[in-house]
Parts: sequence; structure tokens; C-alpha cells
Amino acid sequence: MKWGLAAEGVETAQLAYLVADRIWPGQGRSFGPCRGIAVVDGDELAAGIIYHNYDEDAELLEISAAAFKPGWLTRSVLKAMFDFPFVSCGCQAVVHRVPDEDEVQHRMLTSYGHRRFRIPRLRGRDKAENIYVLTREAWAGNAFNKRRIHGQVCTETP
Repeated sequence: MKWGLAAEGVETAQLAYLVADRIWPGQGRSFGPCRGIAVVDGDELAAGIIYHNYDEDAELLEISAAAFKPGWLTRSVLKAMFDFPFVSCGCQAVVHRVPDEDEVQHRMLTSYGHRRFRIPRLRGRDKAENIYVLTREAWAGNAFNKRRIHGQVCTETP
């Protein structure tokens, strides 16, 4: 699997459309201004990661993703996925929105260090929205991101 950052423009718009349609099938929803990473397997799109709702004052970015093939979420993809908001953009936190029924994503985000906030009716009359927040400190100190420098564990952000 390889990944590539889609610059603002046509590639990002196409990727955002595909991810939005996978998350909200047939609804024609949009992320608005966004950036994206396409995860590819050969010539096939394996997943799309969209960065949107950027709040420069709050140093916050929302991440939405959709899988098109299994096995896309590797360590190198995780590194790229979170390096963009924390290293490139200087964010202090990222946010993910997850429906109740997406158990796989609940487990992944929790194991990566996100904190969960369940808000009733945020997705509709009978549907809750789960807001997951990953702070810069939790990201830097999680087991996936710790690195060794001169034999010492380093949990500081780059």
C-alpha cells in the first residue's frame, strides 16, 4: 500500500466526493474546503482520508475516512494520517465523528488514544454521534507513535 497527499484541486475534490458518498451514500453531501490523502494499492484506491472543518484559532482539524479495500490502515498510513494535522498543520487536536454501529472504528480510535464523547441525537432523532478527540499529547505518547532516540523513549512531538 502506498499513500499520497492530494493537493487542493481536482484530485482532492474527487477523493472527497468518493469518501462522502461512502460515508453518506446517495446524499450528495460535501466536506467543503478540505485536503485529502489517497491510500492506493497498485492502481486501486484502498481508502480516502479527508481533512476538513479546520479551525485555525482552535488549532483543530476534523478527519473523515472511508475504506474501499481491506488492509489499508497500516502503521505507515497511520503515521501519514496524523503527521499531516499535528506536524504539517500544527494542530493541538483532531476530531473524528463515528456512528454508534461502527464498532471497528470505535476500537481503532480508542486503541490509538482518542477520547470518546457520545452525544445523543447529533445524527438525527434516534441516532447518536460519537465524537472522538485525539490531543497532540495523546498522539505523541501513544504506543504507535513512540520512538527511540539514543536508546531513550521519546514522546515529545517533532
